Amino acid sequence: MSAAPHISAPAETYRPVPLLQDKVIVVSGIGPGLGHSLSIEAARMGANLVLVSRTEKKLEKLAEEVRGLGQRALVAPADITDEQQRRSLVERTLAEYGRVDCLINNAFAIPPMNPITEIELDALRNANETNVFAPLRLSTLFADALAASHGSIIMLNSCVSYSSQPEYSGYKLSKGTLQHLASSLATELGPRGIRVNSVAPSYVYEDINKAYFDWLASQAGVTHADIYKQKADPTDLQRLAGPEEVARAALFLASDLASAVTGQMLTVDCGEFHR
Repeated sequence: MSAAPHISAPAETYRPVPLLQDKVIVVSGIGPGLGHSLSIEAARMGANLVLVSRTEKKLEKLAEEVRGLGQRALVAPADITDEQQRRSLVERTLAEYGRVDCLINNAFAIPPMNPITEIELDALRNANETNVFAPLRLSTLFADALAASHGSIIMLNSCVSYSSQPEYSGYKLSKGTLQHLASSLATELGPRGIRVNSVAPSYVYEDINKAYFDWLASQAGVTHADIYKQKADPTDLQRLAGPEEVARAALFLASDLASAVTGQMLTVDCGEFHR
């Protein structure tokens, strides 16, 4: 029987500093993992939040956590694939705060996990409405406000871009396109003082992947710890990043410390890929 995985991470001694004091950050795609961590870690760094997803109840719960940290939170339920709701989101944000300093495009719709030649085109189109076109439109609609603040845009990408496994082909199509979108936006919006960067985690050790590891273990007749080790072994640090660690790396790009960083994709993977 394998021992339970132990993550010896800097998170154990991390202390937040006010890198984002009084900045307004819009986070699209609030889920149980990275969206939650991005919001909480931003609040711990002093930011005020705009929380965006379809489910208002989920947003209200997270907003309470943000307010408990002494920061403001605007609950903005929206379907980001709908143009009118995207425009309304921008209007609500500016009405509440009067400014925007960073847009984090984190929302993601999982494409079918099939070889690319076997995926129905409508399924790819539907996924990319969330994964590609919504980030493009949100970035476009927030651009005037971001130009006024010399703000930034962050795209949540993935190390899946470095994989060629057939079952990840639709996923890779979305993330590869998103990477090219971020690069193009960095060039186009740079003269207006807007920085555009991407963050690419590998496996993030959070609830969704923990459940996935349980499933893999059940299929292979091994333990969760065995699967964890299999995924962690290719990394230099011999472990997987937690969602808080990925969030902090992403939020560095939103801070003034990264004022000369644009057009980049930061890999946050404990040293699995050297790029």
